[in-house]
Amino acid sequence: MSQQNQFTASDVEVLERQTVFQGFFKMARLRLRHKLFAGGWSKPMLRELFERDPCVGVLLYDPQHGLIALTEQFRVGVLGQQQSPWLFEVVAGIAEPGEPLEEVARREVLEEAGVVVRDLISICDYWVSPGGSSEHMYLFCALVDLSNAGGLFGLDHESEDIRLHVLPEQRVFDWLDQGECNNSATIISLMWLRSNRQRFL
Repeated sequence: MSQQNQFTASDVEVLERQTVFQGFFKMARLRLRHKLFAGGWSKPMLRELFERDPCVGVLLYDPQHGLIALTEQFRVGVLGQQQSPWLFEVVAGIAEPGEPLEEVARREVLEEAGVVVRDLISICDYWVSPGGSSEHMYLFCALVDLSNAGGLFGLDHESEDIRLHVLPEQRVFDWLDQGECNNSATIISLMWLRSNRQRFL
């Protein structure tokens, strides 16, 4: 099996693009066609695209005290489901155009958790839902002092209402196994930390 993609972006032809919604988020409709594995081109197709700038997620870890901090806040995407729409998550935020990802991470940690990052380690990056979204998530682990952390945070002008929970690391790993932390950025970050935390002890 080939280790490289057969096609690149040059093998896609965008025939028409229009913005169909512009609010807190942006939605575009594209008419396009692309080359086929069997040769030739696909028929023109319509695809809606949820457009979003790069996002950063930061797992807060205090190896000295064996603590992990998770945010809790309302998420409209879970509204109407069987579980509570208040989720336990890593710190997260959207990058401003041209803003270095590491600076986004440090800024968001200060805004959402009130702590200063000592060291910042890259975990991974991934496409959140590439079948219909341009969102690209970059995950980091921030080494911080959580001994006196916790409380309420968030920016009023962004309608943020965030509670920071500081918990023993084993309790958080138990939550992970029990499905209490059930969003992708948090799951990936915690699984990475459980496999790598010996590096920081």
